[in-house]
Amino acid sequence: MKNYKIFLSIVNILLFAGILVACVPSATATNTTAELTDTEQIQPLATLPAAYQSAHLNPLDTPRTYMQDACKYLRYKWNPWNSEPGTVVMVIMFTDVYRGSGSATGVEINDLKDMMKQLKVQGFQAINTKQLLGFMERNVKIPPRSVLLVRDGNYPFEDYNKYFSDYWKQWKWPIVNGWISREDVPEKLWNENIALEYNGFVDHQAQGVQADTNFSNDSSKVIITRELGGSLDAFSRRFAKTPIAFIWPNGGFGMRPVEAARMLNYQLGFTSNARGPVMYNWVPQADKIDSLRPAYIPEGPTNDPLMTLPRYLPRQAIDAIDTVRIIGNDAKAYAEANKAAEFKYYKIICESTYGPMPSPSK
Repeated sequence: MKNYKIFLSIVNILLFAGILVACVPSATATNTTAELTDTEQIQPLATLPAAYQSAHLNPLDTPRTYMQDACKYLRYKWNPWNSEPGTVVMVIMFTDVYRGSGSATGVEINDLKDMMKQLKVQGFQAINTKQLLGFMERNVKIPPRSVLLVRDGNYPFEDYNKYFSDYWKQWKWPIVNGWISREDVPEKLWNENIALEYNGFVDHQAQGVQADTNFSNDSSKVIITRELGGSLDAFSRRFAKTPIAFIWPNGGFGMRPVEAARMLNYQLGFTSNARGPVMYNWVPQADKIDSLRPAYIPEGPTNDPLMTLPRYLPRQAIDAIDTVRIIGNDAKAYAEANKAAEFKYYKIICESTYGPMPSPSK
């Protein structure tokens, strides 16, 4: 009986307290309403349109975004001084150039000539790694149809002069080279490539120190340090530069190697997966292995699209040029169709913090 009376007393106290609270105006609700302008009160909730999807990609390859700040993304996207929406980059990988039959990753001389001709005819222009990084991170202006020509392995001046110098002299098309910083690189080969780097003709980027390395989630700390750190040391001593990209040797990569590359300040990484072209804040990736393309390692688990960018082989690139051009055109049309909605989102959500959207007069 005594416990029952105590229970009733507690209930009465709680009810009385509830009545008092109900009688006090809600400061939070009142202040929130007072701070809204007339325009904000009548505006519907702002939503950002979904990312562009392409029917021209493999169904298992889904475009991934990587810009965390939607407001910065929109400012970079619609800044009139930056790259226009639909600007597309085709990354092409190859090794040696040969006549007749050769390696699967190399390119036959006539196919090379045909590929370069087709790229030029369809309005593509070659860029270097620094330009690609600026575009991918901040939408810095590059040609609307761009190509990054990435050659894996070490080659002498004579080789570059024979097969690629005409494209450099006539069109100023550089070659990005995945340089292997082996301990046994001849001094003559070093000196020739230092001269090519200084000239701007060849843009050397890191590809480890041993050609047979194949990274994975099981790669040891010793191997990761040797390959990623060894490249940094060699580039600093020889090329007097810090590489910003790592070309994953033999196409292998994993979460731990990608995380280590980021810790060492690599900002781009290239796989051997030919999933498609890339655009600003748009990289095709996959989450699981495709039985029809078992060699393609899924990039999704690494959660870092910029460190797992796709690349075409030359024979794939020749067939894909038209498709890449169409993807760029479709993405541009999609952006224009959603421009008003994105500007509205920016005005409501971003403008008070980031200022008005950039315009040509500002």
